[in-house]
Amino acid sequence: MSFASFPEFIVMGHHGLYVWSAYGICLLVLAINVVAPWRARRRYLQEEARRLRRESTS
Repeated sequence: MSFASFPEFIVMGHHGLYVWSAYGICLLVLAINVVAPWRARRRYLQEEARRLRRESTS
């Protein structure tokens, strides 16, 4: 399928809202799948450092 102009490409024959929202949701899920483990690892390391400091002072 070819489009005559960029605005036609964005609208995609009145299906643009569905298509672009599907792409957006997909990208959001992929971003969450990257960021969530990174944040969990950082939180775990901070908690472990806190626990080790607590154990070393007692």
